[in-house]
Amino acid sequence: MNSPLRTLGVPPNAWAVDAQIADITRPPLKPQPVTLATETKTLRLDLAKAAILVIDMQNDFCHPKGWLAHIGVDVTPARNPINPLNNLLPKLRDTNVPVIWLNWGNRPDLLNISAGVHHVYNPTGDGVGLGDRLPEADAKVLMAGSWAAAVVDELEQKPEDIRVDKYRMSGFWDTPLDSILRNLGKTTIFFAGVNADQCVMATLQDANFLGYDCILVTDCTATTSPEYCWQATLYNVKQCFGFVTDSQAILEAITTG
Repeated sequence: MNSPLRTLGVPPNAWAVDAQIADITRPPLKPQPVTLATETKTLRLDLAKAAILVIDMQNDFCHPKGWLAHIGVDVTPARNPINPLNNLLPKLRDTNVPVIWLNWGNRPDLLNISAGVHHVYNPTGDGVGLGDRLPEADAKVLMAGSWAAAVVDELEQKPEDIRVDKYRMSGFWDTPLDSILRNLGKTTIFFAGVNADQCVMATLQDANFLGYDCILVTDCTATTSPEYCWQATLYNVKQCFGFVTDSQAILEAITTG
């Protein structure tokens, strides 16, 4: 009796092999079609091919003792996505939509960070910038493994969730994010997090350029920038890069199919 083939790789991008055979057909995922209302069109999409990116919902950007608050930014708007995400993420997990936490978390030596990126976070050179220690929180700014780069306590992470560190406003630069999504067979991405006009938008644009279908979830996204930045983000997503909806529409789509 022949022994079963062994799986190599991450389904659906996996082979089945033994000493004589390599089955490279990659069986497809079972479809989970739903109908989702957005601000411009009604979408028919497959949840089996979807993932959600939760971007930078971390202490440095969302906590009153984090880096943004330290430099005088009102982080209250950055906390607005917390409750909608707490309602949406469990339902997405129940339908096997991967939750990917995409946080800014630098290498301790900062060797891959250019002077231009340093300048964004410390324009005078004498402030608290990347890798510097926050006086009140006693954590290094945007450093992987530190309190500063950790997801805020109010958002629950599950063992099955996926975590990716990023080092630029776009989560696709210098990271494994694209490889992870392709190995998982994901072509549709829901976008959530902060700041909508900066890291969320840069990641969404790069996703669009790479051929992913992009859906911005408005109540799960926020910015500490002026209102016109938020409006420009919504306009550009709808005009050029994808679709705009909210968490309630996604929940209704999951419920009704």
